[in-house]
Amino acid sequence: MPSALVVALLLLAVSAVANAANFREAPQFYNSPDCPSIADDLQDPDANEQHLCFDRAVHVAMTLDTAYIRGSMAAVLSVLQHSSCPQNVIFHFVYSASANVSSLRAVVSRSFPYLKFQLYPFDEEAASRLISTSIRSALDCPLNYARSYLGSLLPTCIARVVYLDSDLILVDDIAKLAAHPLSGDSVLAAPEYCNANFTTYFTPSFWSNPSLSLTFANRKACYFNTGVMVIDLDRWRAGDYTAKIEDWMELQKRMRIYELGSLPPFLLVFSGRITPVDHRWNQHGLGGDNIRGLCRNLHPGPVSLLHWSGKGKPWDRLDANRPCPVDALWAPYDLLQTPFSIDS
Repeated sequence: MPSALVVALLLLAVSAVANAANFREAPQFYNSPDCPSIADDLQDPDANEQHLCFDRAVHVAMTLDTAYIRGSMAAVLSVLQHSSCPQNVIFHFVYSASANVSSLRAVVSRSFPYLKFQLYPFDEEAASRLISTSIRSALDCPLNYARSYLGSLLPTCIARVVYLDSDLILVDDIAKLAAHPLSGDSVLAAPEYCNANFTTYFTPSFWSNPSLSLTFANRKACYFNTGVMVIDLDRWRAGDYTAKIEDWMELQKRMRIYELGSLPPFLLVFSGRITPVDHRWNQHGLGGDNIRGLCRNLHPGPVSLLHWSGKGKPWDRLDANRPCPVDALWAPYDLLQTPFSIDS
């Protein structure tokens, strides 16, 4: 007989799949008249719907799984709704190789019948060998590390991609973010936060070891959130940055130099070397305090992207009837159809 824990996990998985099937269809969004034609990239315009290598397209990469699919669907809707050229946005979803890809594909296709997207399997077992436990179990999910492998997962014809987490919404045109210039030989562009205490992202044993702490010598090392990044994939591949990140993960397995999952290896490789983006493109931390569960307010200034990074997710708090004030900004993008919802 299966244990109570196994039964509970099976019921949770069934519930997640059932919920995934209950998303309503989103409106169809059309390009404005002055949008460039991505079909011009092809000699055969009839291949338009299947082809993924459009130079004029905005390429967006996200992970996709049953645990966060509700957030992913809201994020996709927000991108399309605020895009001036929504038909030129192509989504690249990375999923666990052990997941039911047919179910994931069906959910996306039902809600977004006209969406240009592709699904890519991620070998979580291979990544798991490099993952060390962090301060929060949710951070240890191997799919969190998929962003480190986009260079090899996505077709080599894709030179630039915007990576987005699943717990955010855009309220501005993603084409503006995607077009952000990368200065010099920068591989990434993202909002930087140089007022954060950078030392807290690494352990005392890291800072007390000169051969390690000198990693940041001659670099203005600042925190940046890896949930919103513009990535030059050509430069990433040429510099073999996946291997550089893996090197730090392997060192972490031998001696503990950080506590926060997939973020510190990115900081070790890229901090002080990225192109800064205006803070409006990542109003992060709206998930609240990881320890006390407190609500957060918006940061001062304009907003283009709201990000519920942190422990609390808006859909969980709304379902529990304990929302934070900022969760009301996420709710209009929620495509989950509850038994009490009324179709308009």
